[in-house]
Amino acid sequence: MLDTTLNAAPIRDYDALRAELAGVVPADRLITDPLRRLAYGTDASFYRLTPKLVVRVDGEAEVSQVLAACRRHNTPVTFRAAGTSLSGQAITDSLLMVLGDGWHRSVINDDGSVIKVQPGIIGAEVNRRLAPYGRKIGPDPASIESCKIGGIAANNSSGMCCGTHENTYKTMLSLRFMLADGTLVDTGDAASVAAFRVSHADLLAQLDAMGRRVRDDEALANRIRRKFAIKNTTGYSLNALVDYQDPVDILAHLLIGSEGTLGFIAEVTYRTVPELADKASALLLFPDIVEAGRAACLLNGGPVAAVELMDRASLRSAKGQPGLPPEIDSMGEDVASLLVETRAVSPEALRQNIAAIEGLLAGVTLLRPPAFTTDAAEYTKLWKIRKGLIPTIGAMRQTGTSVIIEDVAFRIEDLADACHDMRALFDKHGYPDAILMGHALAGNLHFVFAQDFSTEAEIERHARFMDEMVHIVVEKYDGSLKAEHGTGRNMAPFVELEWGKAATALMWEIKRLLDPANLLNPGVLLNTNPRLHLENLKPLPPAHTLVDTCMECGFCEKMCPSHGMTLSPRQRITGLREIARLTALGDAGRDPATELRELYDYHAIDTCAACGLCATACPVGIETGQLTKALRGRRHGPRARTVAALMARHYGTVLAATRGALSLAAFAAQAIGPRKVASLAAYARTLSGDRLPHAGPNLPEGASMAWLKDLPPVSATGEPVVYLAACAGRTFGPAVEDGEADPLPAVTLRVLARAGFRAIVPDNLPNLCCGLAFESEGMAAAADAKSAEMEAALKAASDNGRIPIVMDASACTQRLKTWLAGRLPVKDLVEFLAQDALPRLTPTPQAAPVLLHLNCAARKMGIDPQAATVARACATTVVVPERVGCCGFAGDKGFVEPELNDHALRFLAPQVPAGCEAGYSSNRTCEIGLADHAGVPYRHLVYLVDRATR
Repeated sequence: MLDTTLNAAPIRDYDALRAELAGVVPADRLITDPLRRLAYGTDASFYRLTPKLVVRVDGEAEVSQVLAACRRHNTPVTFRAAGTSLSGQAITDSLLMVLGDGWHRSVINDDGSVIKVQPGIIGAEVNRRLAPYGRKIGPDPASIESCKIGGIAANNSSGMCCGTHENTYKTMLSLRFMLADGTLVDTGDAASVAAFRVSHADLLAQLDAMGRRVRDDEALANRIRRKFAIKNTTGYSLNALVDYQDPVDILAHLLIGSEGTLGFIAEVTYRTVPELADKASALLLFPDIVEAGRAACLLNGGPVAAVELMDRASLRSAKGQPGLPPEIDSMGEDVASLLVETRAVSPEALRQNIAAIEGLLAGVTLLRPPAFTTDAAEYTKLWKIRKGLIPTIGAMRQTGTSVIIEDVAFRIEDLADACHDMRALFDKHGYPDAILMGHALAGNLHFVFAQDFSTEAEIERHARFMDEMVHIVVEKYDGSLKAEHGTGRNMAPFVELEWGKAATALMWEIKRLLDPANLLNPGVLLNTNPRLHLENLKPLPPAHTLVDTCMECGFCEKMCPSHGMTLSPRQRITGLREIARLTALGDAGRDPATELRELYDYHAIDTCAACGLCATACPVGIETGQLTKALRGRRHGPRARTVAALMARHYGTVLAATRGALSLAAFAAQAIGPRKVASLAAYARTLSGDRLPHAGPNLPEGASMAWLKDLPPVSATGEPVVYLAACAGRTFGPAVEDGEADPLPAVTLRVLARAGFRAIVPDNLPNLCCGLAFESEGMAAAADAKSAEMEAALKAASDNGRIPIVMDASACTQRLKTWLAGRLPVKDLVEFLAQDALPRLTPTPQAAPVLLHLNCAARKMGIDPQAATVARACATTVVVPERVGCCGFAGDKGFVEPELNDHALRFLAPQVPAGCEAGYSSNRTCEIGLADHAGVPYRHLVYLVDRATR
């Protein structure tokens, strides 16, 4: 009988473990409160487990210390990178070890053919670092813009193009890892390997014997080779036992795809692959999936980089999307498609590839001739359709249901028949809206459907579907139950069904050898519980219509300035859902969500920048900032709304009072120095219990309004333009030690005049506001009233839009563009400088390097490339710091929750280049916090244009 038992203590003292870890990890990285533990209990799968402790580790020393503490307390630990895993392998009800900030180093060799990367870097960022060399890493999962190297390696992720030949297993040159006993090994370091051969001679001897035993068993060795001839991430990478003879190499490759159950991956050295610049794509349409499958077989081995299969249901779900041929609607119910991409080293080679592909397709029936496009804009539309299929299902599903994304693989010649079987299975079990798609060249099929887990009947329906599905995949086709998403909890009960007893026994032997105490992610990948995949299912109750379509995939997290400090957008939604669920369980005298609700106020609402960048990465377009504003609005009572309305009516007076207070602070700064004033302000803030606002050394002085008296007369020459100076520029002048004396409006007027424009200012400007200041606080009525007032003033000033309107704060421009859409066109000053002013000017680029901050609104409006264009026209060296997105100042958050600004800009200071003159952006409040953290002034880009065109 197979021994699948591992020794792990059932009772654990988490309080004692927490006390020990408090001496190892700083308090801000040891997470114990129930809200954040709950928030880390979700990944992109449909499972949830709430960890007892969450530890954010920043280096190998901390990993070693945490593992040692876990061994002493017999406590299981699960490693987590980005938490975008789909099979439940990044969650635990024990200790969750999350990668912190200290895992972002990479080293590239001279020609880019080799890169050494730590596990905390997002895959797409690695490729951006390799782009100057014309190289990339082999793995290309669809989540590459969000998932991290640690997860890519631990799951042996692949993707659309890499197949089985360019995944981590095949392109890894060396691996640095830590075993359960705390031993650190670097297979790229001869000294480390030599020491390991001595210290762990017995372990290596057992691995060596295991490898010899497998290679001598011809039937087992051949089965392993056959299983890995197609994509397979079910169970351990047993191919390591037949592909390698050195036990060190065997061990390193066993860790790839082991999902954190055998050790911690600290660094991967990849052999990179070429990123060919010349590309062409075509959407090929076939009468049915059988013909599409035949075409895929013919294309296999041809000059194709990717061949993506989409069935009729997939195409139907994408109806109306740009790039999709409209005639598809009139085609038959069995139509299927292949999205084909070819790449080459030159345009001529690309033409030859296309001709070769068309020749291969001559033997199949197409519903229309192949139409390859080399236009990046056009083929991007095609690939957006393919990548948007999962989000489409996610957005369309009924509230409360989960998105199921299964991942199987077949021999390519079986793909069409397997698709037929899967479609019949969907119909049999009541999933008519399920879609089939996949990486055809790899025989890799994904199917996506919505599943309700709220009742036992629905859970059992899913169980019946799964049981029948795994038997079809395994017994009919000898396919892979998991091709690229990892085994996780989802397929752990079915590993033996796919692999058989002998191979599964090998896997248990490997687990016992490397993790004898069963402390590393126990229960994941190997599990004898036949219903594991039906347990700990994630509840998704309705929480708010703005976010109910959230799939909790985590793609948003990289965009969020509070992620890692309090909560990310995904975690805010997770918390709100649990509050809704608990509230529904309560009665008139009891609210079981009270504690979570109290924690939620600060962690979710107060420290949300509401910048909206999360929506730019969200597959279903959710902007969690809108949720935050709505929740802030709920907190305001009648009195607060009355005060907001009063401020809106007397806005000019409020700004004048603010300018006066800033001028007093500036007077003090001139007398005793801005840093001393900042220290005194910090002391006063502490004494007040953080009720007083934060004031840093770059607190601006009150902006002079003298520029209003210097406007050009109506009779002046020059092309008219309505200049809308935003509240921030009218309130905040330069800081005392900035080096610039004039406020933003004065400089803007100077540049406009120099470019031949005559500025017109709307009437009643001192009292005007776009409404953003009120919207951010959830005061929708006051915000809309100010926007309407602004619209009336702009209509009059612009002659109903005949004269261009320009605004000097990107965040406010974005608000106005949304409000005025279809009625009045508004340009951001950055746009106007790039498109209208600079062509009339002759800038002399300055030699001193400058920093450029691409703020949230600029990115959301898509004008960040124009900001870079303006900066590079006016300075020879422009540095856009890495890992600096939203600055977290968020209007007033830099004053009332300065810790958010601190966290968001924690990577800025080390990237300030020597001799840097200043930083530039296009939001005045953002520039205050940026200056404090960079140690150099930050100003609007128009100041740089002014300097370069004097």
